[in-house]
Parts: sequence; C-alpha cells; structure tokens
Amino acid sequence: MRWSQTLIPTLKETPAEAEIASHKLLLRAGLVRKLTGGLYTFLPLGLRALRKVEQIVREEMNRAGALELLMPALQPPDIWQQSGRYESAKDVLFKVRDRAKKEWVLGPTHEEVITTLVAGEINSYRQMPKNFYQIQTKFRDEIRPRFGLMRAKEFIMKDAYSFDATDEAAQVSYRKMYDAYARIFQRCGLKTIAVEADTGVMGGKFSHEFMVPAATGENEVAFCDACGYAANVEKATSAVQRSEVGGQRSEVEKFATPGVVTIEALSKAPYDVAAERQIKTLVYLAEGKPVLILLRGDHQLNEAKLTGALGTGNFRPAAAEEIFAALGAHPGSLGAVGITHLPVYADEVLRDAADMTTGANADGFHLRNVAIGRDIQAAHWADLRLVQAGEPCPKCGQPLKIQRAIEVGHVFKLGTKYSQALNALFLDEAGKQQPAIMGCYGIGVTRTLQAVIEQSHDDNGIIWPISVAPYTVCITPLNAAPESAVMQRAEQIYAELTARGVDVIIDDRSDRPGVKFKDSELVGFPIRVGIGEKSLAKGEVEIKPRAGALILVKAEETVAKVMELIQQG
Repeated sequence: MRWSQTLIPTLKETPAEAEIASHKLLLRAGLVRKLTGGLYTFLPLGLRALRKVEQIVREEMNRAGALELLMPALQPPDIWQQSGRYESAKDVLFKVRDRAKKEWVLGPTHEEVITTLVAGEINSYRQMPKNFYQIQTKFRDEIRPRFGLMRAKEFIMKDAYSFDATDEAAQVSYRKMYDAYARIFQRCGLKTIAVEADTGVMGGKFSHEFMVPAATGENEVAFCDACGYAANVEKATSAVQRSEVGGQRSEVEKFATPGVVTIEALSKAPYDVAAERQIKTLVYLAEGKPVLILLRGDHQLNEAKLTGALGTGNFRPAAAEEIFAALGAHPGSLGAVGITHLPVYADEVLRDAADMTTGANADGFHLRNVAIGRDIQAAHWADLRLVQAGEPCPKCGQPLKIQRAIEVGHVFKLGTKYSQALNALFLDEAGKQQPAIMGCYGIGVTRTLQAVIEQSHDDNGIIWPISVAPYTVCITPLNAAPESAVMQRAEQIYAELTARGVDVIIDDRSDRPGVKFKDSELVGFPIRVGIGEKSLAKGEVEIKPRAGALILVKAEETVAKVMELIQQG
C-alpha cells in the first residue's frame, strides 16, 4: 500500500472529546472518527488492525473446537421475556418497531438466540458437547458513552456459547475457553490478569474476567503478588478476622449525639468512637420492601455482593421519607437493636461482635455496648463489604493490592438458567430429559484493540505489537521523486518484503522528513525503514524499530534484517 493512495488523516492536536491516552491516539493516528456519542467509523488503518484482532480470535476459537456461525442482530422480545432479561437488562436494551408497530430488540448479546437455536436442533447427549461462536456487532444503550471504543453504544464482540450434558463436561468446556482467551490476549500483545468475577445479570455459577491493568480502567482488581489470587473488587474477599471487633458485653446504654449523623463525626471528640467500633445501618428497598444492611463503620457496601445475598438485583437505597416510615428516625441515627419487623442482613465481619455503637432509631441519639446476637438479631449473614488495599489475602494472608484495569474478556459458567427457561432440553444416557449445561464467553474485540493502545504507547504515539499492527513495516524514502535512487531502492525493498508476505506501506508523500517520521511514530508501525540520499550514497539504510534504537545496515541486507526483526516479534 502507498500512503498517498489510502486515508491516514493524522492530527497534531488532541480532540477535546478524548479523555484517555488510547482514545486520543485512536483519533490522532487516524484510526477512527466519531459520528456521534458512542458511535465510531473505522478508517482504513483502524479496520486493518481490527481485522487482525478478529483473525487471532477466530484462529484460537477454531483451535479450541468452537464452531463459527452468525446470528441475527435483530431479536424478538419474547425470547428475552422467557429468559427474564427483558426486565432485568432493560436499561441497556435498544428497542425498535417495524412498520407493523411490532417491537424488536437490537441484540446486546445472544444467549437467548443461541439457546433457542439449540432447543430446536440438539435433543440427545450424543450431540454434545457443542460450542458455537460468532464475531458480530452488538448494541447497548449506554447511559454515558465514553473513552472511545471502551464504552460505546455499538461495538464488535466475539461471543461463544457451550452446551454440555454433564457438569464435568461443562467444566472441560469452560477450561478450553479460559485457555483460549489466555492465548488470544497473549498473541494480541496484551498483559492480562484473569480474575474471579461477579456474574451480574448474566446469572450462572461462577465467572472470570480478563483484565488489562491500566490507570484509566473502569474496573478495580484486588490481587496478591505472593500467591496469585486475583478478583474483581465486586467479587473479592479478604481474611479480615471477626475477632477484630470483639469486646466486653456491658449493658446497652443510650446517649445523646445532637447533630451527629456521620461515622466520622461520631469518631471525633467528645464521643471518640472509632469507625471500626461502629455499626453502619443502611436501609434498602428490595423488591419494593425495606431491608436493613449492617456493616462495620469503616467498611463500604458492595452492591454486587448484596445482589447475591438478596437473591435479586431489583433493589435501591431507600429515600429519607421511606427510612423514617420504616424506623421512625432519619439517616445518621439508625440501628437494628430490637428490630424484628424487618429483614436484617449483616456482614460476616460483624458476627459475634460486642462493645459496638450504633444509632438508636431516635434522631440525635446512639446506643453503646451493643452486642450482635444479644441486642441485634441478624436473619441473614453474608460477605457484603468491599475489600480494601492492605487487607490480608484470603489464600495466603499477605497484603492485597488494588489496581484499576480494563475488562477485555469474560467467561461464565451459566449452568441451566437459559436452557431451562428456553427449553434447550436433551435426553441423557438413561433416556431422561435434562436441560443442557451452558457456558458463555465474550471478548470485546473493539475494546481489545483500544486496550492494546492503552497499554502500549509512549509520548510519540502508538507502539503496535507486530501481530495486530495495521502494517508491519513503513518504508520512508526521504526523496519521493519516482526517478530518484532513494525511491527506486524503496520500491525494491517494498517489492521484496511484500513477496515474503509482509504487510508494508510505503510513504510516498512529498512531505518533509520530519513530518513523515512523526506520522510513522504516531501511527506506531513496528518497523520503519528510512532511506535518505546521504546514507544510500554510503550503501546504507536506516532501520528503526518503533520502541528500539536506530540500526544502520547495508542496503542489500535490509530485507534480511527486517525479516529477522519480525521473527523476534
């Protein structure tokens, strides 16, 4: 390809809309252009890189035994109603109507579609295991599209779905996909952390996310350097001991705290009640009914964990008037002492705790010497708190670290949630009808592309791994006149590399050398071959790896050296 014959509209200035490095570079390097919020057009270079990511994904999915198909993006809402996600996922669903006023859903994912397909095609254990995948455009009604391709309304995703006859076979399918994902991201040049994750609205038994560590990531990961434990903070646990909140069991005492409505205020003079000696009482409405949530004062609620404890995602914090109606007091003076008319959910750290302080359910008053079990009857115990940096690892006890990261892939063990709802049933060896055991596995292809840039760039631009670079080699003749010796040598190198299957672009523009070099650095081609009249007169050519030092080689050895660098990766 010749630079003059394609479209690479590089920008000197960063567009105001770009917030993170990878978004800035997508735009400045001429890879994408914004149509409107959450919608982007891929330009020629961006599309070439995207297709290379797709090809890596396709090769590894095929290697793992998955079968490629293509499902409709337009889906009937009744299958979403059958699965229960028409309501639970309503916030992200795009809904459209046809000329007959019939409603349709634009697919954000395809569990319902693939399960409906399998329900009609697979009816025996002999037809399993099966794993189907596609690479396709998805649509999600993001409330706030941002960060370029990271959180868009329309994006490209690889989604796969496995169907097995037994739980043991489903574990094998899950592991195959897990291993395939590790290979995919490695081949894309990404350093990822596989973390335990919450299943969210997908449902299912367990899942792992593949995270790219990045300061600008929207997720937080808790991990241990000592033993390798890693989990999304929505799922992470620690070895904080309940004994830390034990103490004497004196009689409950009510005391006045006028104007004190926060944990911090109660921890200061004249009260001096440390946050870890306080019980934080939260009121939520779950399925429209009030419940109490108890945490230690220095801990924060993890709503993903609360979803599991409540058995529903249909909950929200109660409003002030709803709280007063339930407890007769306002936020800041709330507690669960003597409460029997409302469900009480308590964090495990509080189990058997004594010598605690909590609200008295009377504005301006608190209770001290409170003991869980004696004064508060918690009907439900669960891990409800957000893990904090420095807490002991649940596996080895060493301090946990927390880092921001970008999610690029997610694997779920779904179980039978969708197969039961959508009648994907089969006859087992005994002739008994059973629901298929499912797994689902997603990779954000467009997000992966941007994650590569976020993880691999410098002040000058993108540093593409060879595997996904739009072009591997950029030949930069400093004299672009067709009859010049420089251009003739450039054409010769171009022809030889192209004949060897290397993706090459030749910068045939008549711009100044500085402009060409800066554009090459900005776009991030892994290898640049610079040819100038002075160096060529000495029989030499300059080779510059994008993240390496300049190499001078004999002109006739250029192709061999480039091939050597490509082999080194």
